Amino acid sequence: MSPTATQKILARAAGKNVVESGEIVTVEPRWVMSHDNSAAIIGKFRSIGVKKVWDPRRVVIILDHVVPASQASYANNHMKIRSFVKEQGIEHFYDVNTGICHQVMAERGYDLPGEIILGADSHTTTPGAFGAFSAGIGRSEVAAIWATGRIWLKVPEADSMVIDGRLEKGVYAKDLALHIIGKVGADGESYRSVEFSGETISNMSISSRMVLTNMAAEMGAKNAYIPPDS
Repeated sequence: MSPTATQKILARAAGKNVVESGEIVTVEPRWVMSHDNSAAIIGKFRSIGVKKVWDPRRVVIILDHVVPASQASYANNHMKIRSFVKEQGIEHFYDVNTGICHQVMAERGYDLPGEIILGADSHTTTPGAFGAFSAGIGRSEVAAIWATGRIWLKVPEADSMVIDGRLEKGVYAKDLALHIIGKVGADGESYRSVEFSGETISNMSISSRMVLTNMAAEMGAKNAYIPPDS
């Protein structure tokens, strides 16, 4: 059987010719993203005992979840994050009013085919719309990447969803995603790679594809993938 797109990306990142589903591989992500939860991640990073993040050019922090700060604790967290960004020389920092993290990642050019993008948000499946391997991870895992630049991942089983035909007027990518979730269930794709293809997908705008890959998290997927157009 031919390797899946996800297997190809992970194999290249792991320095291997091939990888199999269920195999554990160690990779270095191109980007590691976090948002307001960076305040908690900073504490975990400090507890590891290292002084500097492994590569401040590959850490992306976007304040988007509680903006503007609705109470003093959130404002203090934002101040803590800004101080950490300055201390570490983190180049890719987006303060309040920039936008939602997944949209910012797309619009600022981080989401590219074949890249490995990991983030402290369950909907980090979104960059799969651009042909990336992207997945949500926990805060401790982000802290570990900040410290070491590496993480181990289990290569997910893949499900191919080939969707053909035209969506009726008034039917959108969100409706399609909800229909699929209704069929497979909220955990029907638990730790699996969902690879979308077909005429319907090819005819979708990039924003519609982003809706599909974003919503893959709601069916439990580890990642979602759509082949890039070129």
